[in-house]
Amino acid sequence: MLPDLTLPDLSLVIGGARSGKSGLAERLVTGTGRPRRYIATAEAWDDEMRARIAAHRADRGAGWETVEAPLDLPAALAGAGQGEVVLIDCATLWLTNHLLAEHDLDAEATALLAALAACRAPVVIVSNEVGWGIVPDNALARRFRDAQGRLNQRLAGQAGLVIGVMAGLPMVLKGRLPAWM
Repeated sequence: MLPDLTLPDLSLVIGGARSGKSGLAERLVTGTGRPRRYIATAEAWDDEMRARIAAHRADRGAGWETVEAPLDLPAALAGAGQGEVVLIDCATLWLTNHLLAEHDLDAEATALLAALAACRAPVVIVSNEVGWGIVPDNALARRFRDAQGRLNQRLAGQAGLVIGVMAGLPMVLKGRLPAWM
């Protein structure tokens, strides 16, 4: 019997900074054997961020179609083909971009969730867990933390698979890990 190489319509990989969530999400996507679409939400505003983006690209290796979508994830998702699998890295930077652009965060989150539901390909989305730290000392940071927490809850509610990552180790919070993991 052949192993099942499918993923749910939506999978969420969530964890803290440098927890190993991106690497795990990449392994999930690669394990399907499908053509891979990487939707990048980061913007390179300085040399350090350009280096981070280059390192992520090098770590992924060849075989990925990269689409840059710092703000318009719904359009990037609409371009995905049924035979592909999509990795969005990450919801946290996407939300930050909208916050800094002074967009309506609830409306943007609602549009994203609708686009995820309509996407023809399975999607793995990476997000940061921001609720385990201290309460931020300023209103903008608190607004971001609260909006990210709400977005993470909505993503987890819609996802068929939710994996928390801590110290590089996956913890299944909802659903089941595919056999190849």
